[in-house]
Amino acid sequence: MSVIVYSTQTCPYCHMAKNYLKEKGIEFEDVDVSQDHEKGHEMIEKSGQQGVPVLDINGKIIIGFDKARIDEALGL
Repeated sequence: MSVIVYSTQTCPYCHMAKNYLKEKGIEFEDVDVSQDHEKGHEMIEKSGQQGVPVLDINGKIIIGFDKARIDEALGL
């Protein structure tokens, strides 16, 4: 399973999303788009959004911290 969280250090919803994944025991790649501008462009291409968090779960793009959609994408 591939899980990427596009986030920034100052985004409270990003921290909530990452903590939620940790609670579920899901490993993920944390990409700080404020530091990695190339990954920031990648996030915008995938989601059409500049806001964070954006989660890429096996190619399914979830914008924002949406527990129901995250659970669905993870098959929980």
